Amino acid sequence: MAGAGGRSWRDLLAGRARKRRSPFESTAELQRAALQLLDQRQNLAELLLEVGDSAKPGVQDGAEHQGVSPESFIVSVLQEQASKLGVPTATLAAKNAIAKMEQICQDPASPSRVPLLNSDQRKRLTCLLQTVKDLLANNMFCRSLFCQDMWKMKEPLVLEAVWHLHSCDIVGLAELLDRSPAGPAAVEWLCSSLCGLCEQAGDTSCGDTSCGDTELAQRILSDFAIVFVQHGFEQPSELGRKVEFQKVAYICRAVLQRMLAWVLDAVGKEKQEDVSMVQAVRFWLNVFHVPLYGSVAHPDSLRQFFRHTLTEVLTYNPVLKVSDAIQMQKEWSFTRTSPLLTALYRKLLVAFSVKESVCQLQQVLETHEVNWQHVLSCVSTLVVCQAEAGQLFKDLLSHLLLKAFGNYDMENMITAFLIARQAALEGPAVFMPYSEWFKASFGNAGGYHGSSKKSLVFLLEFLSELVPFEAAPYLKVHIMFPPCVPGKHRALLLEYITLARTRLADLQVAIEDMGLYEDLSAPEEAVQPQAQALRDVEKALQIFESSRKIPTSVIEASIFRRPYYTSWFLPALLRPRVLPKTPDGRMAFIDSLKRADKIPSNLYSTYLQACHAMKEKVLQDASRAEPSHPKEPLEQLEAELAELRTLVVQQAQWEEVAAQLALVSDRLRGALGDSSEDNEAAPPCSSRVRVAVPAPGLSPCPQRVVDLLLTSFCQTLLAASSFNPPDRQGPCLSLLVKMMCGHRNLLPALLARLCQLLYHQGPSLGAAHILGLAAFVIHLSECRALIPAVEADFGPSQAVPGKALSVSEYWSSLLLCRTEESFVFCLRFCTAAAAYLMCKFSSCSREEFCALVPPGLIKKLQFLVPRLSSEARAVPCEEAQSALSWSSLSCPSLSHRRASLCLWRQAAFQELLKEKAFQLSFREWLLLELEVCPDKDILSAAERQDFHHWAIYQRYLPAPSAAGGCDGDLEKACGVILNAILDSSHRLELGGCAHSRTSLSPEILCRLQELVLELRCRPKLLPGCSAAQRPLVLELLQGRLAGTEPEQGSALGQQLWRQQELLLHRRVLLGLPASTLVTLCWRGSRAVLDCDSFFSFVNSELKNVSSRGYALSFDITAHFFRGLLSASLDCEDAAEGVSEALATCQTKCPVVLLSAALWWPRLEPALCCQWKRLFGAPLAGELARLRGWHSSGTRFLCSGAAFPASDPPWLSAAFLHGALLQHSPRGTEALHRLGTGAQQLLVALLFFSVLDLISARIAPKEGVDFQTSLERSLQILQCLQGRGTAWPLLFHSAEGAPGMFHVLHRAASQRHTRLLPLAFYSLTPSFQQELLQQEPTFLSVALQMYIQLLQLFVEGQVLPQSDQDRTEHDPLELISAARQFLLGAIPQCPARSLGDIQPLLSTCEELDPELAATLQHFCRPAVDVELEEELELF
Repeated sequence: MAGAGGRSWRDLLAGRARKRRSPFESTAELQRAALQLLDQRQNLAELLLEVGDSAKPGVQDGAEHQGVSPESFIVSVLQEQASKLGVPTATLAAKNAIAKMEQICQDPASPSRVPLLNSDQRKRLTCLLQTVKDLLANNMFCRSLFCQDMWKMKEPLVLEAVWHLHSCDIVGLAELLDRSPAGPAAVEWLCSSLCGLCEQAGDTSCGDTSCGDTELAQRILSDFAIVFVQHGFEQPSELGRKVEFQKVAYICRAVLQRMLAWVLDAVGKEKQEDVSMVQAVRFWLNVFHVPLYGSVAHPDSLRQFFRHTLTEVLTYNPVLKVSDAIQMQKEWSFTRTSPLLTALYRKLLVAFSVKESVCQLQQVLETHEVNWQHVLSCVSTLVVCQAEAGQLFKDLLSHLLLKAFGNYDMENMITAFLIARQAALEGPAVFMPYSEWFKASFGNAGGYHGSSKKSLVFLLEFLSELVPFEAAPYLKVHIMFPPCVPGKHRALLLEYITLARTRLADLQVAIEDMGLYEDLSAPEEAVQPQAQALRDVEKALQIFESSRKIPTSVIEASIFRRPYYTSWFLPALLRPRVLPKTPDGRMAFIDSLKRADKIPSNLYSTYLQACHAMKEKVLQDASRAEPSHPKEPLEQLEAELAELRTLVVQQAQWEEVAAQLALVSDRLRGALGDSSEDNEAAPPCSSRVRVAVPAPGLSPCPQRVVDLLLTSFCQTLLAASSFNPPDRQGPCLSLLVKMMCGHRNLLPALLARLCQLLYHQGPSLGAAHILGLAAFVIHLSECRALIPAVEADFGPSQAVPGKALSVSEYWSSLLLCRTEESFVFCLRFCTAAAAYLMCKFSSCSREEFCALVPPGLIKKLQFLVPRLSSEARAVPCEEAQSALSWSSLSCPSLSHRRASLCLWRQAAFQELLKEKAFQLSFREWLLLELEVCPDKDILSAAERQDFHHWAIYQRYLPAPSAAGGCDGDLEKACGVILNAILDSSHRLELGGCAHSRTSLSPEILCRLQELVLELRCRPKLLPGCSAAQRPLVLELLQGRLAGTEPEQGSALGQQLWRQQELLLHRRVLLGLPASTLVTLCWRGSRAVLDCDSFFSFVNSELKNVSSRGYALSFDITAHFFRGLLSASLDCEDAAEGVSEALATCQTKCPVVLLSAALWWPRLEPALCCQWKRLFGAPLAGELARLRGWHSSGTRFLCSGAAFPASDPPWLSAAFLHGALLQHSPRGTEALHRLGTGAQQLLVALLFFSVLDLISARIAPKEGVDFQTSLERSLQILQCLQGRGTAWPLLFHSAEGAPGMFHVLHRAASQRHTRLLPLAFYSLTPSFQQELLQQEPTFLSVALQMYIQLLQLFVEGQVLPQSDQDRTEHDPLELISAARQFLLGAIPQCPARSLGDIQPLLSTCEELDPELAATLQHFCRPAVDVELEEELELF
C-alpha cells in the first residue's frame, strides 16, 4: 500500500512516529485505532508487494524492532481480513495475487500483449512471486484456485509470467494447462504466444531485442519444450500415474503439431517471407536440439517425439501427385531444398541412427500418404549428410523392387524409382548414377523383371505410364540401357522405345545426338553435340591408352548410334592436324578403328583395308540373340498341372490322377524339347549328375520349366493340406515327383535349382516356399532309386573332391548352419521336412519308415534343436506330448523354435534317435559346430560356451561309443576333437577362410585345452612306478600323420597337404598348455623330464615346416622352453632336471638348441622371468651356459674379446651366427681373429650361412637377405680356405657325412637339404684354384651337387628365385653355370679325386651324357696309371 509521493506505508508510519507525540493514552487504544485505519484503507494486493522491500537496507519499522517478520505481518493481515470476509485465507491470498499479477502484466506502453515483460514488470512480478512462495511455505495460498482464476483474466496470459510461475515451482505449466476450461483455447493461446516469442527473439534486424531477452526467450522455449515432450509423449508406465494430465497430453501434442505446421507453412513460403519470419521459424527449430533435453525427458519419450515429428513432416499436406514429383524432383535436391527444411531434417535425424532413419522413412512410405517434396528432400539430406545412407538406400530399393514385382504393385515401383533418382541427383560421390542403378536392376537376365513374362510386362507398362511426365535424360537412359528382354518378347520393348522416342521428339531432343559419355543421371540441359563429341573423343582416348582396346561404348555407337558416330564423333576425332613422326595415342586409336572397319573411306581415305576379323566379331555379337523357345508347350504344361491340382484336392477324383500325370509327362517332354528317343538316350542312372554348388549353371528354358514344376508342387501341396493332412492326401504328390525323376534330362536342372534355392537363397524364402520345398525333398528321397549319384562340387573347401552323394545326402549338404539367418532357415526347413515325413508315412512299418528317413535330416535336427533351445537339452520326460500338426506349421504365429521343440519331444521322434543310423556322432557334431561363424552366430559367446559344455560333458563324453560317444574316455574325446579341428581347418584353409575367421576355432580349442588339463589331473606317480605320463597330444598328431594321407592328388599335392597339416599341428600345440610337450617319468627313485616324444616329432616332422632350415619358429621354441620350466616343478631338483633335458637335447634333437641360439635375444628375458617367478634361484646350469655362449659371441663381435672354444662347436657356432645376424656387416670381419682351433666352428658357421642363403630364396619375407647371406658365406669360405680346412663334405648327405657334419644335416629341414646344390653353385665364384688340388673330395661333392640340381629340375621342383630380379639366378642359367664350372674344373683335378666319382657316372650319363663323357675321358688315364702301379707291385 503506497502513500503520497510513492512512499510505502511503513515509511510514512515510521516517520510520523518520530515527528510528534502519540495522542493515545494507552497501547490498546493505539492498536484499536490502527486496526480501524487498516480496515478502512488497506489494499491487500499492494500489500503482497511489500515483502520485496523488506530486503532493502536501511528500512526499519516498529514491527521489525519488535522481531516480527514482514511475512508474518502479511499473514496476520490476510487472516484478519479473511475472517471478516468469511473466506479461507488461502483463497483470499490467491484472489489478490491474481489481481496484482493481472495489473503487473498490463503494459500501458504496449497496446497489444507481447510474450516478454519489460524490466519494471519483471521486477514487480519477482516481488509478487517471492511473497507467494512464502505464503505457499506457510500453507496460506490456494494453488488450484489461482490456476482457475488465471484463465478468467480479462487479458490473455503473458508467456513470461507463466514461465516465472513454472520455474519458481509455484504453478507448473502442466498443472496450469490441466486447469484450463477449454483445451483448444489453451492451445490457441500457447501457439500465438510461442510464435510471438520466436518472432520477438528472432527479430535481429531491429534493435528492440536485447541479448538478455534472447537468452530469456531461449530458456522459456527450452523449459516449455521439455514439458511438451514429457507430457505429450508419455510412456505407458507413466500414464497410469498421471491420469489427471490426459488433457495436458492433448494440449502439448496439439501445440507441437500447430507449431510444426507453422514451420512447414513458412518453409513452403520461404522465398516470399521476410527475413524476420525466417529467423523466427529458425528460433523454434531449437526445440529439436537433442542435447536440450539431456536426462530430463525419458529417452523413449524423446525418440517418440522425434519419430512422430518426422512422420508429420513427411506426411504434411500431401497435395502433390506422383506425376508432379516426377517432373519437379530435380528442384528438391539438397542444394535447392529450403534451408529451413534441411535444418529441420538434420536436427530430427540426429536422434536416430542412419539405419533407423531409413527404416522410419520406409515405414512412412508403406503406411501413409506422403508429401513427395518432403520425402525426397529427406532422401537427399540423408545421402548427403550420412555416408552410410547410400548402401542402406540401395538395400531399400532392392526391397521395394522385390515387393513391387512380387505383388505387381505400382506404388512400390514408383517409390523405388523416385528414391533412386533423388539419391542420384546428389552425385556419384554419395550414390550411384541413375543409369548404373537402372542397368544393375534391369540390365541383365537376373534382374527383378526376369522371373516371368508378367514381370516384364509389368515393368514395361510402368515405364510407359511414366513417359508423358519423364524428363529427357531419364528417357535416354531407358533407351540406351534398355531392360534385358528375351528375344521372343523383344516386340514389347520396341513398343516402349518407340513411345519414348516420340516423347523425346516432342521435347525436341534427338537421341542420335547424345554423347557417348554424357552424364545421364543429372537432369540438366545437355551441351551442344560438337562440344560433347570433343569430350567423348578425349574420354575414349584415355580409356584406349590405359587398356589398349577400343572402348565398348565406341563399338556400340558405331552399330546402334550410327548418326551420332558418323556426324559428330568421327569428325571430332579426325580433325586435321600435323601428325607426329612417332605415332601417338590418337594415331594408334585411329589405326585400331581402321582395322576394326569403324571409319568410312569417305572420311579417311587411307583406311581402305579393314580388319575383317573384328568386323565379323562385331557382326556376330550384333546378330547373336537368345534362341526363342516356343511358349505353347510351357503354357500347355502349366494348364495340365493346374488340372492335376484340382484332381488332387478332390479325393473322389484320385483315380484320374494317373491319367493326368501321363498328360503332364507328355507336356513336360514337349516343354523340355525332348523326344522319346532323346529320353531313352539320356545318361543311365549309374552315371553321376554334376552340380557346381558355388555357381550352379542353369539355362533359362530349363529353369522356367523347373520353376513351374516346383511352383505347381507347392501350390498343390498347400491346396491339398487345406483340406486334409499329408497322411490323407493319397499318393498323388509321390507320383508327381516320381514322374519328374523319370525325365532324366530334367534332373541336372532340377538339382541345380534346388542348390540355388536351398544353398544360396534359403534365408530369403517365405513360409510357403519352405513348406513346399521341405515336402518336395522328402518325396525326392523317396524316389532315390530313380536318381543317379550326385557329384557336388563345393569348390576348394571341399574335403574330398568328387565324392558321389545320394540325393538325400545332397540336399542335406546344401543346408548350411553358419550364420543367424542360415540357422533359422535350416531349423524351419528341417522341422517342416521331419513333420511332413512323420505325418505322411505314419502308417508305414518301422522298417519301411526308417528306410524312408534321410539320416542327414535327423542329424541336422539333433544339432540344431538342442543348440537353439536349451529345453531340448534336458532328459525327455515320459509324459505323452501332443504331436506337431502339419497345418500348424503354416500358422504365422507359431514360433519356429517352439515348433522344433514340440517335434523334438514327440515319442516317435525320440524313438528315431535311438536308431544307430540316425545318431549324430561326436565327430559329426564337432564338424558342424566348427562351420559356424562365431561373429554371425545366433548364440552369444556365453550361450555358445554353455552349449559346448553341455554337448561335450553331458551328451558325448559319457555316452557309449555305439551311440557316437566316448565311453567316458577323456583321451578318446581329445582325439576326436583334435582330428575334427584339423579336418575342418583343412577345408577352411583350402577355401581361403571364406567364413572370415581363423582356421582353428578358438572356442573348440579351449574345450580341448580343458580336457587336456583334466587329463593331467591324475594321482601323482610314485617312485619306482613303471608307468609314466603319456604325451597324448603328440601321439595323436604323429598317429594322424602316419594314417591320414589324401586319397587323391599328385605327389606335389600330397606334399603341400602334409606341409599344411604340420602348420596346423604347430598351431594346435601353441594353443595347448606348454606343459603338454614335456612329460614326467621315474628313473629309479628320481623323477626326470621326458622330452623324447617332442624331440621325435621335431626331428621327423616339425623342423620341415621351418623357413629358417636349421631352427624352429620362435613361437614353438618359446612354447617348448616354457613347458620345460613348468614341468620341472615336479622334479626334486628343477635345475638338474632342466639341465639333463637340455643335455639330452644335444644328442637327440640339436635343432631345439639351434633354435634357442637363433632366438636367444627374444627368448632370454621370458625364460629368466619365468625361472625367477617359479624358483627364485640362479638359472639352471645348461640355461646359464646358453646365456654365456650368447654373451661371448656378442663380446667377440663388439668389443674384440676372444671367443672361447667350447663343446660342442656347432652350438657355440650357432650362437656366434646369431650374433653375426644382429651385428652385420661388421661381424664377419672379426672371424679372422678366431684361434687356430676354430676350424669346426667356421665350418658350422658356413653351414648356417648357406642355409640362410636358401631361406632367403624360399622365404624372402622372413627378413633374411639373399645378398647379405651370400656375402657372409663367401667371407666364411675365404677364412676356411685360408686355413686350409676341409669343408666340401659339409654338402654330403647326412648318411655320408662324418661327425659334426652329420649333426648339422640332422638339424636341417628336408627342403633346405634338397636345395643345398643351389647354395653350393652360388658360391663357385669364390672357389680358389688350389681347392681343386688340395681337397680330393671336392670333385665328387661338386658332381653330386650338380646331379642333384639336375634331378630337382627334371622332377619339376621349383627352384626359388629372387623377388627383386626374376632373371637373376634363373634355374636354367644356374644349371648352365654349374655345368661350365665342372667342365673347367675336371681337367684341373688330381687323378685320385677322379677315382671317387665312379659311383656317380651312371647317373650323370642319364642326365648329362656330354659331361659324363668328359668325366670318362679324364678318368681313363687315371685308371691306367693305377693298373700300372698294381703291376709293379707284383
